[in-house]
Amino acid sequence: MPPHPPTVPAYEGRPLPRPDEEVVDQGLAFDIGTLMSRRRLLGLFGIGAATVGLAACGSGSSSAAGSSSSPSSSAAAAAGEIPDETAGPYPGDGSNGPDVLEQSGVVRSDIRSSFGEYSGTAEGVPMTLRLTVTDLANGGVPFAGAAVYVWHCTREGGYSLYSEGITDQNYLRGVQVAGSDGTVTFTSVFPACYDGRWPHVHVEVYPDQASITDSTNAVATSQVALPHDVCEAVYATAGYEASVANLARVSLDGDNVFGDDGGASQLATVTGDVSGGYTVALTAGVDTTTTPSGGGAAPGGDGAPSGAPPGGPGGTRPSPPA
Repeated sequence: MPPHPPTVPAYEGRPLPRPDEEVVDQGLAFDIGTLMSRRRLLGLFGIGAATVGLAACGSGSSSAAGSSSSPSSSAAAAAGEIPDETAGPYPGDGSNGPDVLEQSGVVRSDIRSSFGEYSGTAEGVPMTLRLTVTDLANGGVPFAGAAVYVWHCTREGGYSLYSEGITDQNYLRGVQVAGSDGTVTFTSVFPACYDGRWPHVHVEVYPDQASITDSTNAVATSQVALPHDVCEAVYATAGYEASVANLARVSLDGDNVFGDDGGASQLATVTGDVSGGYTVALTAGVDTTTTPSGGGAAPGGDGAPSGAPPGGPGGTRPSPPA
């Protein structure tokens, strides 16, 4: 009887190219093959690519469990174009009433307090917003020099410059210019969930700081969605009481902005806790060769937040509300 051939060590049915080494030390080609095999398998069950990536990174190693990091340059380069969305009726960029972008001092990282002629500070659970912008027109490299304008509602659900009681405030609005890594960081507070909308942060991207004085110069207008579990934790704290019932009535799939894909490319990654504050991160690809379609104070983007006046500037709210 001929001798049996020697047994070759294998992993998930695939021979190990380095049988004397650990699974995690089999080389790049083997790792990629493992990732692609799992992607095909999990795709049959509707499991997302993010889960596949986490599983592949954790194979054979527990040292990274529970750790978090900023998006890598390769991950940023792979990000697709962030969907174009309406700026809603409370942009503060001059397209629908007040224009905070023409005010000296709007370029700042801490947006919790008002600036210029206004004074006042918004309260709430601390939130650090970190956005990484990539330039898809140039192969997905970091969009260095891009000016990013962000704004969002208060913990009570109102928007500065527009909502009743805070028309004389301009907090929770600000601009940052991306560095060489394409990243901007803002210090703020976690926004409320107001009736009819999923909790979110508004974003406008301009090609450079000089362009921000004209809202039509924006190369991208979108919104960042906040995860449900984090929202629940925040809304259980003092000051967010109205958000509890509002959150129970909305869903990502049913939201008029995120509902077309459940916010797949706009749902932020969040780390932290209520006591220490949260870091909200998202990588947004911007393609300057495409024509923005959702910018401006177009209808269909935001419903009236809690405490908002009966109509937008001039007495007419964009219609239909959402």
